[in-house]
Amino acid sequence: MAIIPNKNPMPSQAPEVRAHNFKEVALGYDEQTAINEANRCLNCKNQPCVSGCPVNIHIPEFIAQVKQGNFEEAYRIISQTSSLPAVCGRVCPQESQCESKCTVGIRFEPVGIGRLERFVADYHNEHSTAKPEAPASNGHRVAIVGSGPSGLTCAGDLAKKGYKVTIYEALHTAGGVLVYGIPEFRLPKAIVAKEVDTLKALGVDVETNVVIGKTLTIDELFEDGFEAVFVGSGAGLPRFMNIPGEAYKGVYSANEFLTRSNLMKAYKDDPVTPIMKGGKVAVVGGGNVAMDAARTALRLGAEKVYIVYRRSMEELPARKEEVEHAQEEGIDFRLLNNPVEILGYNNPDDPRDPKNGFVTGIRCIRMELGEPDASGRRRPVEVPGSEFVLDVDTVIMAIGTSPNPLIKNTTKGLDVNSHGGIIVNEDGLTSREAVYAGGDAVTGAATVISAMGAGKLAARSIDEFLSKKN
Repeated sequence: MAIIPNKNPMPSQAPEVRAHNFKEVALGYDEQTAINEANRCLNCKNQPCVSGCPVNIHIPEFIAQVKQGNFEEAYRIISQTSSLPAVCGRVCPQESQCESKCTVGIRFEPVGIGRLERFVADYHNEHSTAKPEAPASNGHRVAIVGSGPSGLTCAGDLAKKGYKVTIYEALHTAGGVLVYGIPEFRLPKAIVAKEVDTLKALGVDVETNVVIGKTLTIDELFEDGFEAVFVGSGAGLPRFMNIPGEAYKGVYSANEFLTRSNLMKAYKDDPVTPIMKGGKVAVVGGGNVAMDAARTALRLGAEKVYIVYRRSMEELPARKEEVEHAQEEGIDFRLLNNPVEILGYNNPDDPRDPKNGFVTGIRCIRMELGEPDASGRRRPVEVPGSEFVLDVDTVIMAIGTSPNPLIKNTTKGLDVNSHGGIIVNEDGLTSREAVYAGGDAVTGAATVISAMGAGKLAARSIDEFLSKKN
């Protein structure tokens, strides 16, 4: 049978509709479309796609079950190695991982592996009422710091082996970056809650509003009887450009902006925590977080949203799909531009003036690309005399994050690198015995699936370590 050259299209909300609501953009495959897409898979014996997956999902095997309409069996196969299939099917950069290795992709578009994973997970969540049973306890206790993708994955893998696992989450809702960072229109929070509930059914305890390093220290966790600790606290410390005007009202880090919207529900008419609504917005940066912030600002009622990025479209680090969605929704990309100053309104004669200290614009300079830098991308160079001002009311900095230093500062003997990332060996072990780490707390901001891979590695290492104590 001849292979269909292109992926089966993903049904989506129309851009002019979705730009004004927080409902999920992509609507998902139906059963027949999923089967049609699965039939594009060659079921290669050497399975190159699996090598591109950080958690090594048995991709050809689950797709083979989709071909036969055995969707629950497909889910069982995915769940052997992935604790968050409904999440990964939505937010993983499959185009640079599993799908980049797909044999079909040599001549045509690769198989829509992520779309099929999403379909299988959604089918299971909609049709299955069975809950996983907690295995018999092996008598060991492990603490997990952070309930993001690395922590949830580590917890799930250990719980399946009989470990008594407790997750400590600093915020009031479990899920980490999955709930505070990724908008509802990309990842509905009900899906994250469902994945967390699955872990709870396996016997995992989740303690929210506990800041490790403040409420409890890692040393105190060991004193409480935990035999190993996994640190998956993420990278929640925002970076700024250190340019004039960053202290003006109306300047946000993307972290704060998205947390206020996603977790604190600031988009409501009577929010507990306020957020920008309306006006003109500049988002500085070109990654997925910048796309999320820009598209969120649009949905909050902004009349105009700019992406200001110092390189060209070819160097834009965001996923192609997210960039295309942003363009379809009317986001204005101001590429090869870099901010040099944030402008604001001040009236020293009237300190009661409500406009005092508010953003009125952002001064930028045009850039051109020079020689490649250490990352291999061409270095942006300023074009003298090319400054101009964008008239905006809000500026959102989406130029990256670093690990919060709290755990490092309250844990003796924990080595970190120059960027604040916890240093680990090839097994995920830190410089402290029985303390493991992974995800953004080690690497800085990266992908959900890479964090999951680190969580799996640490779970395997913790199991090997504690098994020797029996």
